[in-house]
Amino acid sequence: MTETPPDSLIPYDEIVQEALRAVVGRVLGQVEAEGGLPGGHHFYITFKTRAPGVDIPKHLLERFPDEMTIVLQNKFWDLKVNADRFEVGLSFNQMPSKLLIPFAAVTGFVDPAVNFALQFQAQGSDDDTGDHEPPQNDAIVTSEDGSNVVTVDFGRKK
Repeated sequence: MTETPPDSLIPYDEIVQEALRAVVGRVLGQVEAEGGLPGGHHFYITFKTRAPGVDIPKHLLERFPDEMTIVLQNKFWDLKVNADRFEVGLSFNQMPSKLLIPFAAVTGFVDPAVNFALQFQAQGSDDDTGDHEPPQNDAIVTSEDGSNVVTVDFGRKK
């Protein structure tokens, strides 16, 4: 008999995604503070172009209507990192452009120099319908010996 674990009333996935996005912010903040990338590090950052708060030039939005990947390596400027977003200057077809990207819009971060990668679900994306059941606590279940100890298994979703 296989039991399906109950849905969590605590949004663990969202909490973990937010914490991992903080890694991206911290790394970019370090690059900003040091004035450039150390060693051979370079970043591929993928984001949802229509996510709330994203501000990119119209020609880029037309070319990348859903998702876009930028590379921070040799030619970028004016990197500014805030708690919830970053902005950077990049050149596309010899046209300088300023991009403002909230961390909530980021769906991927890769540093191939050290084989490091993170992937995220875009917050506020179309995948989240907002239709959630109202939270209800389950009744306390006790084991045969009368204890109310619960085993928690944070298995990875596939």
